[in-house]
Amino acid sequence: MIKKPDKKPSNPNFSSGPTTKRPNWLINNLEGALLGRSHRAGECKERLKKVITKSKSILNLPEDYLVGIMPGSDTGALEAAMWSLLGNRGIDVLAWENFGKDWVIDVVDELKIEDRNVHLSDYGTLPDLTKVNFSRDVIFTWNGTTSGVRVPNGDWIPDDREGLTICDATSAIFAMPIDYNKCDVLTWSWQKVLGGEAGHGMLALSPRALQRLQTYQPPWPIPKVFRIASKKKLISGIFEGNTINTPSMLCVEDAIDGLNWSEEIGGLDELFRRSNTSLSLIETWVQNISWVDFLNTNKQTRSNTSITFKIVEDWFVKKEEKQQRDIMKEITSLLTKENIAYDINGYPKAPPSFRVWGGGTVEPDNIKNLLPWIDWAYHQVKGNYA
Repeated sequence: MIKKPDKKPSNPNFSSGPTTKRPNWLINNLEGALLGRSHRAGECKERLKKVITKSKSILNLPEDYLVGIMPGSDTGALEAAMWSLLGNRGIDVLAWENFGKDWVIDVVDELKIEDRNVHLSDYGTLPDLTKVNFSRDVIFTWNGTTSGVRVPNGDWIPDDREGLTICDATSAIFAMPIDYNKCDVLTWSWQKVLGGEAGHGMLALSPRALQRLQTYQPPWPIPKVFRIASKKKLISGIFEGNTINTPSMLCVEDAIDGLNWSEEIGGLDELFRRSNTSLSLIETWVQNISWVDFLNTNKQTRSNTSITFKIVEDWFVKKEEKQQRDIMKEITSLLTKENIAYDINGYPKAPPSFRVWGGGTVEPDNIKNLLPWIDWAYHQVKGNYA
């Protein structure tokens, strides 16, 4: 029997969204939040604009990209882009995990775009990127939040493409390099790598995307919360802090706090380093533990944020999926009971697995201290079955 470890993570929050707050975060940091004020007031618009300008600066986005705050988190931002930009030409949609499949549903069942190619792949793998047709619009996820699979880089996207590339970057941005010039649209949310609060999304548009907005009117109605242009005219206020709907000024202040922290620790380079260190710790552990392997066995496309791994021992693999899920729940519940790790069960629609968040707000030392506890909990539960 594995001995119960002595050292616990100092923070048991390893959820993949909303993610843990930055180290040393305190609610007192938000005392200056402009609560009880209209978000249209000048001071409030200045705080909203600060989220936009700081995000653009820290990410080193191209100067000619516009960035705005959107309702509905990353989903709202991505669907705003879809409803506002698609229909001009055929579309290729890539899906290798749950959220990519949501964009397929939008294209097929909601927008009902008939000229479509859907590139599907199982959890843990990528579709064949060489088959994507860039004379068409393309929707893809840079990093699969529920599968632990990311695209290796942007080299598969041509510079001279005819269609627009729409990229869901929510669990990649601030954690791994993204070739922005390969993405005409980028979306993300506050609740991922910088540990912000839920409900608010970000939308970045390239000059090519802006040109589409100003020259094309989609054939379908566009709800107000998705409307970034009206009669082929950009609603420019969205990109200056004049949000479509009412944001939470408490969440705005928290987003600024996360951005300030990322600057103070060294910006993107340090955020990348922290995530890569967390992944490296788990990779070393997996190499030395016989009962576990990554859901994505390809190191070149393995996520450093949504780090997903599975049980591979025969006693477990031979059981039916429902029983496998019950066993996973027993293991993760034991870790929760010990206040070691919260919310590390795999995504419900993914294969039975663990999913540990490795984004920049997670201290790598907490990952290091978590891993022996997972081994301990696994053997505790295995004893009831094998």
